[in-house]
Amino acid sequence: MKHLRRNLLLCLIFFSGTVLANALDQQRNDFVQAEKRLAQGDRAEFMRISAGLIDYPLYPYLQYQWLQDNLQQTEPVQAFLTAYKDTRYAGLLRSKWLGYLAENQRWHDFIRHYQASSNKAIECQHRLAVYNTGDTRLGINGAKRLWLTGDAMPKECDALWSVLMLSPDFSPELIWQRFELALSKDNVAVAESVRRLMSPADQLVADSWLQVHKKPALIETNGFLTASMGRLFAHGVSRLAKSDLNLAVKLWDERKQAFQLDEQTVQQLERQLALSLARNRHAAAYHRLSQLLAADAEITEWKLRAALLEQNWAHVAEALAGLTAEERLEPKWQYWQARTLEKNGDILQAQAVYTKLAEDRSFYGFMAADNVNQPYRFANNPIFPAENALENLANELDFKMVSELKALNRNAEAERQWWYAIKKLDKERLTLAAKLAQRWHWDQVAIATLVKADYWDDLGLRFPVYYADQVRNNAMLQQVEPAIVFGLIRQESIFNKDAESAVGALGLMQIMPKTGMQIARELKEKWQSEQSLFSPDVNVRYGAFYYKKLLNRFQGHAALAAAAYNAGQGRVAKWLPSVGAMPADIWIETIPFKETRKYVTSVLAYAIIYQQLTLDTSLRCLLPDAANCTPAIEKKGLKIKDLMLDVLSG
Repeated sequence: MKHLRRNLLLCLIFFSGTVLANALDQQRNDFVQAEKRLAQGDRAEFMRISAGLIDYPLYPYLQYQWLQDNLQQTEPVQAFLTAYKDTRYAGLLRSKWLGYLAENQRWHDFIRHYQASSNKAIECQHRLAVYNTGDTRLGINGAKRLWLTGDAMPKECDALWSVLMLSPDFSPELIWQRFELALSKDNVAVAESVRRLMSPADQLVADSWLQVHKKPALIETNGFLTASMGRLFAHGVSRLAKSDLNLAVKLWDERKQAFQLDEQTVQQLERQLALSLARNRHAAAYHRLSQLLAADAEITEWKLRAALLEQNWAHVAEALAGLTAEERLEPKWQYWQARTLEKNGDILQAQAVYTKLAEDRSFYGFMAADNVNQPYRFANNPIFPAENALENLANELDFKMVSELKALNRNAEAERQWWYAIKKLDKERLTLAAKLAQRWHWDQVAIATLVKADYWDDLGLRFPVYYADQVRNNAMLQQVEPAIVFGLIRQESIFNKDAESAVGALGLMQIMPKTGMQIARELKEKWQSEQSLFSPDVNVRYGAFYYKKLLNRFQGHAALAAAAYNAGQGRVAKWLPSVGAMPADIWIETIPFKETRKYVTSVLAYAIIYQQLTLDTSLRCLLPDAANCTPAIEKKGLKIKDLMLDVLSG
């Protein structure tokens, strides 16, 4: 009898689950049909189908799609904003409805339903609503703040500009401020538009500004500028520094005393020139940075890099002393503190700093470990959610909506909904969300969510091991380290085979179609199409081949090849020392682009981590019971120091 009851219970559970699954499938089908009827303009049939979907998670999305085209339906819109105020679609509908209210000059309704927004059109409309409902001073002040951004504004701001231009506050000075701000942001079209508001005499001066902006070398011409044109001279120097830094510095140093310049403009330009010299690896950079009256974090960092380029360890020590106490605790600066102590002869103190830093799982921690012959530390502490915690989170409306959007293959909408949903979570629940995304095989989203949770020690989540056969086979074929190929994929796409960058790079290793065509020719393969780069087999084969090509171009130097993979061969060639050799750690730290510096240090560190995760003796680190799993890497394994050859001159 006991067995019979148990079997009946199991059957009931199975039957209930099947019924629920079938009901959900029917709702999904009805949802799609309702969308089709809406697109066809069949309102009656849309209403009939959607009435049966009130308890379906995407019902708010369905209603939003109808209401956004029926904004004149005031009561349904207000009812939706009240009933679904905690959903993403309430915010989207509110933005559209506010635009409708402004267009119809329903200013009191606009203010009643307005919420602070980064949308420029809505902000302009809000300032206009404030003005039109009686608070003219507040409205004008708000208009002036938007005017003085120097940014291009949407057409919805035109009515606000009309109000501002008719006010006593509108003056030639206000026009000039927007003109100069626009040019400082390279918004030439905005500046040209503002010029039309000037007097004829001011337009002639503005023409000189526009000429210098487009051809900054004109400031070198004798007689082109008068002493009163100090701001124009400074603007020309600022523009010229982008194309001919040496000439810009020369003209500034020789002629700045001849112009009327306020101290703020002088200091801003001195700062720009000093940073530009540092980023261009100029010998005068350290001295120039040291002369600045105010040193913020960016100045201090580049002063350090300029000192490292000089390999002047007294200057490095001086620059390190300028860091804040908090900055000195960063692994990057801890490493350079140890290097400086070592170079200045304080070996014991240097080893003490290296030893402590070696506990950190990072590029700098791994380099420190090599310096004191310590094993690498990995601190793998996987997240173990409490029983039913993931199910409970998945059953919240926000996440049910994500799940349904994924089931309907609305992946872009699902991702937008995900980022909206996790904004409401504290760090502890963010870690649960990351594990939920991992369960849904949404690895790139899981990793990004874990970053927001500020949790770094679940290595199995942060470093998925996919496409292992493609990686190992192609790494062997090209005679490159498989771990570095894993590291490149992790950095480029987070193992998303369908990844597509803003510039058009595709697939796991983010290969540009033009590069893919060239690789196909070199491999004597028939080029199929851009779509072939979404195939893991093709993408990893081409990516490994290309990385090997870069290794050959840069004498087998892994850091240079990684930098070239990110920034291009031409740039890396320009960054090589002009003469002699440079330690690789200094070369990496002084890469001009922040993105490329981070890219190189990440790829090399990821290579070490992936080697650890893929070593047969360390696979237990990926298992669910692998808490506090921190095995040392095997002696035969790849070491950071093996990748840190001196960088030779080009």
